[in-house]
Amino acid sequence: MKVLGMILIIAGIAMILIRGFSVQTEKKVVDIGAVEINKKENKWIGWPTYAGGIVAIVGVVLVVSGKRRD
Repeated sequence: MKVLGMILIIAGIAMILIRGFSVQTEKKVVDIGAVEINKKENKWIGWPTYAGGIVAIVGVVLVVSGKRRD
């Protein structure tokens, strides 16, 4: 459980520092025989800051509970 807790702490801190990321997708607009027109779109994938805090707190709880069992 300690390892999972450490991973969650690191992931939570990363989620707080990096609030999301952008992904580029390609969408087909027109397809007429040999003619094809595509459009590139940037989509933002983000999460609220408190989600990172919650993940980090769960990680701390797992690390602390793992130390109590030993």
